[in-house]
Amino acid sequence: MHPEIIEMKPINMVQVKSHLKSIKKRDKELDFRGNKLEEYVNKFVKLSDKEAAELYEKISKLNISRLKDEHIHKIIDILPETVDDLKVVLQGYTITLKKDDMTSIVNAVKEFAK
Repeated sequence: MHPEIIEMKPINMVQVKSHLKSIKKRDKELDFRGNKLEEYVNKFVKLSDKEAAELYEKISKLNISRLKDEHIHKIIDILPETVDDLKVVLQGYTITLKKDDMTSIVNAVKEFAK
C-alpha cells in the first residue's frame, strides 16, 4: 500500500518544527529521518509559530503581485536582512521584483529577525 498525496502546499520550517513536535508527542519518538530533521530545524529555525504567522501576514499584506506562498515561506525560512540577501533567496525562482517591493519585504523581515 502506498500513501496517497491529498494536498500539496508549501510550508516553512517553523511549521515543520511544529508538525514534528506533534508527531513526537503522538508517537513518543521520531524515526532516524525525523530525528535528523528535528536537529536541523532546532538549529536553524529562529522564529516562534506566532512570529512566523505574523511575518507571513505582514508580507502577504504588501500585495506584491508576483509573490506567491512558496516565496513567502522561503523568505520566512531564510530571513534575508538586505535586498541583496533577498535576491539570493529568490534567484532559484522565476520571479523578478521591483526594488521598492524588495525593500518592503526586507523591512518587514527586519522586525522579526533576531
